[in-house]
Amino acid sequence: MSDKYQKTMYACFVGYIVQAIINNFVPLLFLTFEKNYHIPLSQITMLITFNFGVQLVVDFFAAKYVDRIGYRTSIVLAHVCSAAGLIGLAVLPELFPNSIMGLMIAVVIYAVGGGLIEVLISPIMESCPSKHKEKAMSLLHSFYCWGHVGVVLLSTLFFHFFGIENWKILALVWAIIPVVNGIVFCKVPMASLMEEGETGMTLRELAGNGTFWILMLMMVCSGASEQGVSQWASTFAEKGLQISKTMGDLAGPMFFAILMGASRAFYGKYGDKLDLNRFMVGSSILCVLSYLCISLSPSPLLSLIGCGICGLSVGIMWPGSFSRASQSLPKGGTAMFAMLALAGDVGCGSGPTVVGYVTSLVGEDLKRGILAGVIFPVLLLVGIALLHRRTNRNRCNSSK
Repeated sequence: MSDKYQKTMYACFVGYIVQAIINNFVPLLFLTFEKNYHIPLSQITMLITFNFGVQLVVDFFAAKYVDRIGYRTSIVLAHVCSAAGLIGLAVLPELFPNSIMGLMIAVVIYAVGGGLIEVLISPIMESCPSKHKEKAMSLLHSFYCWGHVGVVLLSTLFFHFFGIENWKILALVWAIIPVVNGIVFCKVPMASLMEEGETGMTLRELAGNGTFWILMLMMVCSGASEQGVSQWASTFAEKGLQISKTMGDLAGPMFFAILMGASRAFYGKYGDKLDLNRFMVGSSILCVLSYLCISLSPSPLLSLIGCGICGLSVGIMWPGSFSRASQSLPKGGTAMFAMLALAGDVGCGSGPTVVGYVTSLVGEDLKRGILAGVIFPVLLLVGIALLHRRTNRNRCNSSK
């Protein structure tokens, strides 16, 4: 990595910490919202759907307009929206007769920021000079995990010492991070994703490419496999183990995030010595086993261990899919990254929504809801196999 782009790299790392804040702070408050605002669990699930649904829409439009607006302007706007949404969490619920409306508006605002961050951070990082881009990409995505850990740990400590009733103050504190990082992005250097004189593939060209659709399937399943457990980990730990809010957050989402970050950091360090395809296959199989452990184990403790194993298994899925996309479609450009982010957000929204919906259908049995989510890592295995076969076929054709 060129010294010139060190600050750019650091800003990208913090950008994923911002993403972790806006995706994982509100789930820590699900039971608080249910109790204080008298919002049923089915409506609370809609906060997840709204978050990733809006990010999905932003991803789609970003594919068309980011290159015109410019990366710098877009990434600064992303941080402004992220900060504004977090501030809105503390303010807007009190301004509406129905508190869920205020929460949803705040979620929509920061989801715009989250969608832009998801589209922009990976290509900004990809454009920085680096010898091993797969390692750099995995290391970048590990900061989402460390951000997740930080959100859970620091929020839990805050709730313990200052009381859960003061969560609005913490929302304002978390908003400081996107404000500062947005200022940093105003100044750091940015390289071009494409070589001079080249242009990326258009949406029409991508839509006509079979490899692209396999990659889209992989991204949907990556997001769903991760968030299907992550978004419900705190609730699962509290209800399944009958433990306190503090211990539920530590035992559930933080355990998940630490092992997910460890997986990404491991590949970020040793990725040049590992076969990415085999690593993703092994991780997907482990993910299937973790879902079965969570949902079928008679022991709540074993189920919780399954949550941690799930975090370990999903670590490589998202950054690995991005890296496979860069290898398979090197001229994909901004449109490809935006559409992959869109597919990932479809998965991030559909995974926990499927789990929540099935849970409601079967009498609030979260274990059976999580069992339904096993379909996502299974489909990811199918996508990896299809991409591997297609890559080998293209390699054989090009060598003739």
